[in-house]
Amino acid sequence: MSTADKARTLTDLYSAPEILRVVNIWDVVSAKAIAALPETRALATAGHSIAASFGYSDGQIPRELMLDMVGRIAASVDLPVSADLDDGYGDAGETTRLAIGVGIVGANVEDRLKPFAESVAQVEAIVKAGEAEGVSFALNARTDAIVRGGDKPLSDKLADAVERGRAYLDAGATAVFVPGILDADATRFLVDGIGAGRVSVIGLPGALTAAEYEALGVARISYGPLPQRVALTALQDTAADLYANGAIPAGTRALN
Repeated sequence: MSTADKARTLTDLYSAPEILRVVNIWDVVSAKAIAALPETRALATAGHSIAASFGYSDGQIPRELMLDMVGRIAASVDLPVSADLDDGYGDAGETTRLAIGVGIVGANVEDRLKPFAESVAQVEAIVKAGEAEGVSFALNARTDAIVRGGDKPLSDKLADAVERGRAYLDAGATAVFVPGILDADATRFLVDGIGAGRVSVIGLPGALTAAEYEALGVARISYGPLPQRVALTALQDTAADLYANGAIPAGTRALN
């Protein structure tokens, strides 16, 4: 598929009745391992995980390193790839243009609770960059209203998320990503306020299942850095077993 075709495919997956499930990946080998599963419809990178792979804290990796890795991932699979582009690296429009140039057809971009007008303008810049490149770029506009909302009551945080989410959709975003542990009531409030099939969530320990979110009208579920943490936990546990004179498990598969 061409980049434009992949972008249209990803946009259609957001609007499908079934929730879009993306298991976040962080390099070419993890991308190929997940892409090989018949259930995989699209891939999403985890910015935290890519940064950690290069020895950076979340949000601190240079743009050129992030773009190099997400480009390598996009080139390694024949599936739509959405990238975590942090907060847009100071110029979200240009970052989007560069990301499209390496094969990325969608992105999460954080508002980090910047001033409202500035955050909306950032969404507009991303959408315009996609249009200029002839790509229906699937922006999963992230609002940090809950995770950066401080000591505000949850009801106020949710209201802020709805206000920002509506504005981001009006500015051309495909969906609105609201990270945090969301129970059924909070999720229902967001879906009612932002729109069915327009809310994106993260699957954290203690959150609802994908099927439960789907029943509430959520468009997409991703897992952020958790898949990498699971993989590294397995690696460390295997190493500990080998140090104790264990053996590589017989069912280990060659995935590269």
